[in-house]
Amino acid sequence: MTIQEKQQDIIDEFSVFDDWMDKYSYIIELGAEMPALDSKYQTEDNLIKGCQSKVWFHADYIDGKIVFEADSDAIITKGIAAILVRVFSNETPKDIIDADLDFIDVLGLKQHLSPTRSNGLLSMLKQVKIYALAFSNK
Repeated sequence: MTIQEKQQDIIDEFSVFDDWMDKYSYIIELGAEMPALDSKYQTEDNLIKGCQSKVWFHADYIDGKIVFEADSDAIITKGIAAILVRVFSNETPKDIIDADLDFIDVLGLKQHLSPTRSNGLLSMLKQVKIYALAFSNK
């Protein structure tokens, strides 16, 4: 499944909800379902800068693809991280770098998140791209 197809799946899932309270509940559910990140990866190096809550992203490069794991001490933030892990995990660095991330605007995430969470989302996206750039040189 391509990044674009994964984004469309997420857009379709969110389209069943009529209001943002239901969408927030779904984001919380996604965060609750995501496995906890092993504590050995909850380090300063994996901490996302620019987030109000603590968010850790860990990436492994396996067979030419990046596998992401994430965690947060805030459940909504963990749900947002779960969405990003779902979209970008098991993709090549090139596909991640070249990805058009229209699902964020289609869902209205930036508009409906608090300013600090919206900044956190952008910081998480930036870190995903940094990992992709770093792994693209391997």
